[in-house]
Amino acid sequence: MALFFKIIPEYQRVIRFKFGRYDGQPRGPGFVWMVPFMHKPRVVDLREDVVELKPQKCITKDNAPVTIDLIVFMRVVNPESSVMQVADYRYAAESIGVTTLRSVIGDISLDDVLAQRERINRIMQEKLDEVTERWGVKINAVEIREILPPVEIQTAMSRQMSAERGRRAVVTEAEGTREAAVTIADGNRQAAVLNAQGQKEATILEAEAKRQAAVLNAEGFALALQRVFETASGIDDKTMSLQYIDMMKALGSGPASKWIIPMELTTFVQNVARTFAAAAQPGAAPAVAAARVARPPSAAPPPAAPGGPS
Repeated sequence: MALFFKIIPEYQRVIRFKFGRYDGQPRGPGFVWMVPFMHKPRVVDLREDVVELKPQKCITKDNAPVTIDLIVFMRVVNPESSVMQVADYRYAAESIGVTTLRSVIGDISLDDVLAQRERINRIMQEKLDEVTERWGVKINAVEIREILPPVEIQTAMSRQMSAERGRRAVVTEAEGTREAAVTIADGNRQAAVLNAQGQKEATILEAEAKRQAAVLNAEGFALALQRVFETASGIDDKTMSLQYIDMMKALGSGPASKWIIPMELTTFVQNVARTFAAAAQPGAAPAVAAARVARPPSAAPPPAAPGGPS
């Protein structure tokens, strides 16, 4: 019975030919009826397969030779087409991959080949998938494993990289110097602004203190004048007459030889006369004494302007 049955695993399918004619559909998984000399099977693996292309020497758009190592990941999605449409789909995919790689690299410059691997992988996958689709094969991914330019190009690239590193070092140093100078200038500017603000605030505070002192002095002077006015408004004519007499005594005892007599001398004499007349009357002495006692100390007579000897 083992000669008439074949066990097919889940990841495989059998394309069975009966007397050389395809019998209509893939077989599997499980038991598949096989009759010797009547059925001829072709087993197809449905798992993802990896095709490693040999390192290929390609010419770039700017005529630079490079060697590229490529890997192709593919999977059979239609077992019938993979057997009926192509003799060996793996060899066919490998061959079309080589020609497609050379065609793609020929349209790209050397710098882009070295810098744009993802772009090359994507283009290769799209072009290969268009061709292998009719074989029932799906290209899942294409990856460039290695790119080797010629030795002279590698030497030139090394010199270029060294020069680029030197340029970056010079640029970085210049930028650092510039940023340091800008930082120092900004710090000096901020310090000058802070000093100016401090001087301004100090000047304002000093002016405010002087203004408040002037206001307080003026208020004190006004209060003193008000007190003098209040005290002077309560003094009668008799008290004023006594003040005039004290003033005349002070003038007489002074060393000045010139006196300045007030304009109201007549009124003063009349007031003095009335004062003496009132004092001559009985009981007037106590009133005069009381007037002397009531005279405030702050109401001292103004001193006469002394004159020098003529």
